[in-house]
Amino acid sequence: MAATEQPTRPQNGEGVFPYFTAAAAVLILLLTGSILLVVLWGAWPAWQAFGPAFLTTSIWDPVQNLYGAIPAVFGTLITSLLALALAGPLGIGTAIFLSELAPPWLKKPASFTVELLAAVPSVVFGLWGLFVLAPWFRVGPGQFLEDNLGFLPLFQGPSLGIGVLTAGLVLAMMILPTITAISREVIRAVPQELREAMFALGSTRWEMIAKVVLPTSKVGITGALLLGLGRSLGEAIAVTMVIGNANLIPASLLAPAQTIASLIVNEFPEAFDLQLSALLLLGLLLFIITLAVNMVAVWLVHRTAQGIPSSKEKRRGKKLTPRRCLGDGH
Repeated sequence: MAATEQPTRPQNGEGVFPYFTAAAAVLILLLTGSILLVVLWGAWPAWQAFGPAFLTTSIWDPVQNLYGAIPAVFGTLITSLLALALAGPLGIGTAIFLSELAPPWLKKPASFTVELLAAVPSVVFGLWGLFVLAPWFRVGPGQFLEDNLGFLPLFQGPSLGIGVLTAGLVLAMMILPTITAISREVIRAVPQELREAMFALGSTRWEMIAKVVLPTSKVGITGALLLGLGRSLGEAIAVTMVIGNANLIPASLLAPAQTIASLIVNEFPEAFDLQLSALLLLGLLLFIITLAVNMVAVWLVHRTAQGIPSSKEKRRGKKLTPRRCLGDGH
């Protein structure tokens, strides 16, 4: 019997490529794990000293070595949620316009401009917020809010220009490209057959968007919003320049405050011993929050992608049922 011929290995490097990519993926996981371990190791003395009380107290006194995370955590959450409230509707509206309504001659330049905004360094946003937005806000919208809505707790106090609302506006500018770009791609992934079916039933363009496009892509849009939230939670330089860096729970949106990232930026260069450990514990807390938010966001976007039929499935003639098109993952 003739010996069975053995298949020859490709000589173009294809056999090595899967191992190279797998090694790169493992390296990323190891790098993330090593960062977590280093921060955890540095934060352990502060956790031993304060325990859960670190998360429930508001004092931050390096002289007496007493530290609490509440003002920084509150400032981080309020500025990030404010930015999301400002940038979310604007980003989704822009994504709908670019995907469904923009004329061809405007679609590409507008999309390029939105993507270019994402490439602006955060320090540039901070400088713009400090030298342009803050002075204008102090004598313009801030003064208007103080004079006309000062009776409300949210707008009490003098208009300083810097503060929670200014930081939220700067963060909204920074996360707007992320929300817009991802929402646009999710909306574009909605099958064209669904749009044509709505038009065939006599629907207007607005009815098609409201009853088909948005319900079909709502899970992915939620993921885009959460990715924008994750970006805003960890922003440091721009927020440090415009938030005022006051270690207190802000009584209004016009008051100064601080975030976890801004507190670390301000005190890390001179920190040592227990203060350094407390800052690392804050960093660990921010790492966990940001990781959780981004994991949920990626899962939602992936769930939408799984729920929309692929081109291969369409060619096979699979039926586009409402369950599949709504991206429920089943």
